[in-house]
Amino acid sequence: MARKVIWTEPAWDDLEAAAEYIARDSSGYAAAFVREVEEAASSLSEFAERGQVVPEFRDDAIRELLVRPYRLVYRISDDDVLVLAFIHGARRIWRG
Repeated sequence: MARKVIWTEPAWDDLEAAAEYIARDSSGYAAAFVREVEEAASSLSEFAERGQVVPEFRDDAIRELLVRPYRLVYRISDDDVLVLAFIHGARRIWRG
């Protein structure tokens, strides 16, 4: 079953910030990186369960897909995949 992939505004802002950082050295590489991340996110429409469960949450519905050194964090529901965050792999997700 195909799900709709929806980016939250904070997750999209995270991706834009990463792309801006990469663009300081190479705008072409930054554009290719954004395409790679968008393709990875789009693939979750059909294969959302392929990502690993986020260790900080231990909830089967909250998963992550590793894209280079970044973590694409998302939540699965019956109808959609909600991209929650796009963070560098060295960072942990704070859970309050």
